[in-house]
Amino acid sequence: MTSHLPDRRLFSAAADAAAEHFMLTAHDWVPNNARLPVLHYRQAIVRPDAGLDLASTMEQRFNRNGWPPQWRWGIYDFHHYHTEGHEVLGVFAGRAQVMLGGPGGRTVTLEKGDVVVLPTGTGHCCLSHSDDFTVVGAYPPGEHADINRAAPDAAARRRISTTPFPDSDPVTGAGGPLTTLWRHAD
Repeated sequence: MTSHLPDRRLFSAAADAAAEHFMLTAHDWVPNNARLPVLHYRQAIVRPDAGLDLASTMEQRFNRNGWPPQWRWGIYDFHHYHTEGHEVLGVFAGRAQVMLGGPGGRTVTLEKGDVVVLPTGTGHCCLSHSDDFTVVGAYPPGEHADINRAAPDAAARRRISTTPFPDSDPVTGAGGPLTTLWRHAD
């Protein structure tokens, strides 16, 4: 029988606590998400699984929790948001300053081991980064990252508000902070 419980060897003590979460209201041309908070897990996945590098460990964790990984790269250096998918970003190398919420929004520091979950509509832009900064990007099944750089029209707003909730938290699985916080927001 396969267990759906997290392998605690992969997590720091910080990941056992609730993720930091915060709301972002519409800002300038960026819609953000009026119902769902951003989640930031600091130092959530800090050690690779035996025989794997940290990126592969994050990809396996996200995939096991229903967020199939799609790419490895950085974060664009221009403000953008997605209307067709919630996004999880797992930092497996380096450090960056990222603005969330659009121009003039909230600046967060992302470091190796951090994971951030962005609900549809959430603006994000990399302001500065170390030379080795790289993330794993993943989305729930059937969702993806369309790139939007202008105010949303009515159809885009509808997609943002009707994107289905994922079945599990990408870091901790079923019953994790995402499922608890996002279900209460509905």
